[in-house]
Amino acid sequence: MSAVQSTVAEVIRDRFASGGRSDSFRLVLVVEGGGSRGVYSSGMVHALEELGLARVFDAVYGTSAGAINAAWLLCGRAGRGMKAWTDAAIMRRAIDPTRMLRGRPAFDLNYLVHKVYDGLHPMDFPAILANETTFHPIATDIRTGRPVDLHPHIVDKPTLQTALRASSGLPLLAGPPVELAGRRYFDGGLSETVPIRTALKAGATHALILRTRRADERRPPAPWLHDLVGGTYMRLSAPGAYRAWKARPGQQALEDGVIATMGPAAHQIHPPAGSPDISSVETDPGILTRGMGIGHRAVTEFFARLGVTTSAPAVPGASGA
Repeated sequence: MSAVQSTVAEVIRDRFASGGRSDSFRLVLVVEGGGSRGVYSSGMVHALEELGLARVFDAVYGTSAGAINAAWLLCGRAGRGMKAWTDAAIMRRAIDPTRMLRGRPAFDLNYLVHKVYDGLHPMDFPAILANETTFHPIATDIRTGRPVDLHPHIVDKPTLQTALRASSGLPLLAGPPVELAGRRYFDGGLSETVPIRTALKAGATHALILRTRRADERRPPAPWLHDLVGGTYMRLSAPGAYRAWKARPGQQALEDGVIATMGPAAHQIHPPAGSPDISSVETDPGILTRGMGIGHRAVTEFFARLGVTTSAPAVPGASGA
């Protein structure tokens, strides 16, 4: 069966049933970014883990929070990653906009990656490095403004941790650019929030895409003060990233258009209609728990229709939108 004739659902189901990847396809998982909206994809990847589906993908691409959730999936600890999202003390420490009044970043990525993910809720970094499914976090090169797949630069635990910070490093909000392999990077969401273009350039034939916005939800414009201050900062210090910043209003339509050209070779799982808008800086554990439950349910329901199910217990918050 050719790549054109096979839907992504058929490829996933066949690989799950056979327990292998003997076909000629390149099946990828793509995880959208979005700051705290990443709780939706956190629940989604947890469902994939419970279903035993992590092994069917040849590669996993993620931007920002999407890269972090992809890493939790590849290390086999997606459930533990959910706990980090809903720990009130961790979230207050990780995201605190008032720190900017004192000249410090609102997002403390060093704390998240080096304290939480390497101590409080440990991520199995060696398991990610050894996984046959390759990990592709996306960041924005501050010189060119283009999305960059950081996979070739990940060779050990320190470079993996650096790549996670680079993919999530929002200008101003998370501090200065993150350096890796002689280049400096900002958050991948500046240039490719849904990293489907990068995946296709690398040879992907089929893609399951986990979204953190509803299908009817449009990306709002940045607040004028954020646009003014952030834009001025990047125009002076990172002109390539500034060009990507200015192009953001058309980014969602561009990515949606690319996905549409794939036809049945791509399938998107969105939070369903009626799901709450979750701010990229949300820290309320109740809201975050609800979002994870909704994301978890969206994935389990999709695969139940394909005959792929699990007997794992329900996730808190998964009972409704």
